[in-house]
Amino acid sequence: MRLTFKPMRQTTQSLKELYEKDFYLWVLENLKLLKNREYDLVDWENLLEEIEDMGQRHYDAMVSYMAVIMEHLYKWENYRKSAYMGSGWKKSIINARTKMLKLFKGAPSLRAKAQEKETLQRAWEDAVLDLMAWFKMNEQLALRHFGRLPTEKDFPQECPYTFQQIMEYEPWLEE
Repeated sequence: MRLTFKPMRQTTQSLKELYEKDFYLWVLENLKLLKNREYDLVDWENLLEEIEDMGQRHYDAMVSYMAVIMEHLYKWENYRKSAYMGSGWKKSIINARTKMLKLFKGAPSLRAKAQEKETLQRAWEDAVLDLMAWFKMNEQLALRHFGRLPTEKDFPQECPYTFQQIMEYEPWLEE
């Protein structure tokens, strides 16, 4: 579907104002200017910020998927008490891995970024926050394992998983 719109003659200043008032129209106007090679009229400041944000959203999604995988791997390894427990964690791990693979398919450079120590650590720190929230909802389990609600200090400070484990480790097959 091609988007059609009534052309407007914009100045850079009016485009900056349009950015705040009607983002969709701002996109269409800048797109038209770029297609017409009217580069001097493009709202470069906001356009560059939006491009940067697009990349950041993909990175943030990847980190979020990694955090979910780590959180549920950690729960499986440390807090699974019966054969009936953990099917939701397994499903979540598989779903997050599938989403990461789709993300890597569209943005292959993210795979290398995911393997960096800083990215793994950021994802682990997010996973720890999610683990702490989970224990707040499961206070009896927290009392059994920690005698209180856990803090960040109760979990490994360094990421305990490699990228390969995040993508491939299936502890349910080892049982």
